[in-house]
Order: sequence, then C-alpha cells, then structure tokens
Amino acid sequence: MTERPAIILVDPQLGENIGMTARAMLNCGLYDLRLVRPREHWLNEHTIKAAAGAGSHVQKAKIFQTTKEAIADLEWVFATTARPRGMEKRVVTPRQAAAHMKKNMTQKTGILFGKERAGLHNDDISLANRIIEIPLNSEYASLNLAQAVLICSYEWYQALETRSFKK
Repeated sequence: MTERPAIILVDPQLGENIGMTARAMLNCGLYDLRLVRPREHWLNEHTIKAAAGAGSHVQKAKIFQTTKEAIADLEWVFATTARPRGMEKRVVTPRQAAAHMKKNMTQKTGILFGKERAGLHNDDISLANRIIEIPLNSEYASLNLAQAVLICSYEWYQALETRSFKK
C-alpha cells in the first residue's frame, strides 16, 4: 500500500494559510492534514475562501494538542526549517525527502511545518528523523507556510511518476 505523507502544521496562526495549505496538498494528491494547537477561530470564511475549492478538506483536518500526539502513528518524520539548528540530524532537500518516501512507500510518514512567524521550536524538530531545508537564496529564505508545503508536496508528487494530466 502506498502511504501518502501527512502534513502537520504546528501552531498555525492564520486560517488563510491553513486554507492555502489544503489547496496545495490537494494539488499534489495529499489528504492527511493535521493541526497542532491552531489559533482559536481558525476555521472561518477566510480559511474556506483561501482553500479555493478545498474547503471540505480543511474541515476534515485532525486537531491535536501536542506535536507528539500528532505524529504518534507515524514511522518517519521530517521537520522543515530555514534556520541552522546545530542539531545532529541529517539535513535533506525536499527532493531527497521525496526520494526517501518513494523508497519506503509503506512507511507512514509526516512532514512538520512551524508557525508562520518563527517556524518550529527545537523541541518539535527533535522529534523528527530528518530535517528538510528548502535550498533558496541564503540572503532571503523566507517562505509563506503554504508555499513551503507546496514545494515539499510537489517533490513527493513528482517522485511518484504516476501523474495523470487532464487534456
């Protein structure tokens, strides 16, 4: 069975970003959206509007109080960050992470993304097996949350080599 990675947003602050994340996920065939401590009233009209047709997907998101709870059923976890952390964890690109997921298709995998303003805390990153760093301009590597999700999701989708396109 092919396992699709879960996308886990830790402390997301804006409902719009959750909506855009759901949209990005569906573009790449991902359905398991998990939210850890989303801001109160995150599910609102702005969230659904930003989802642009993926609103029902947003409404199916699973909510957790801790990152540990959100990843409890996963066998392998990647954590995304743009900042060097000085941790003894291997750092990979989204493409390398996708290659790992393709090679281990039966393994339940997840990708952690941190809050918009500051990313993941070291405590959350310590729960991961590997760190994903998106190789961008070192002078300005700031991405919107949904953009980061899209890049990682896209690389996973491309690695599958089973895409179908409507003509």
